[in-house]
Amino acid sequence: MKELPYTPKAVIGRREMVTLPEMGMTVCAKIDTGARTSALHAEDIEIDEEEGHLWVSFTTRSGGQETPPHHFRTHLHDRRRVTSSNGHKEWRYVIRTPLQLGKLEMMVELTLTDRRNMRHPMLLGRRALRRLLVAPGVTFLHGEP
Repeated sequence: MKELPYTPKAVIGRREMVTLPEMGMTVCAKIDTGARTSALHAEDIEIDEEEGHLWVSFTTRSGGQETPPHHFRTHLHDRRRVTSSNGHKEWRYVIRTPLQLGKLEMMVELTLTDRRNMRHPMLLGRRALRRLLVAPGVTFLHGEP
């Protein structure tokens, strides 16, 4: 067996509770090594410009439609064309925000998309999972929901 070219920061399960401290919320994230980018559920997305900077406003929920909405406004980091798992291509807005997963802290880029029909409001893709190992047979290694 080949040696890993790095020492992993942690082993995580296929689902983990993550905290977005700047947003003041904790959500259940699905870990998806097949996805390049990470995604956060967002509704009512609006872009505006203030003093030469682009801002994005949106509403998100930490669980399903029955959970209370959280309204946010933050700097717009980027706009990217993303291909979904079914092959559909769309332009998405991207934000950068700190993320905590257990004792780990990292900056992540999150695309904003409507995930109301998905089981998890957040998906963590490969870019956010660098230097982590995923144990697909377990969940919530870094804290129960």
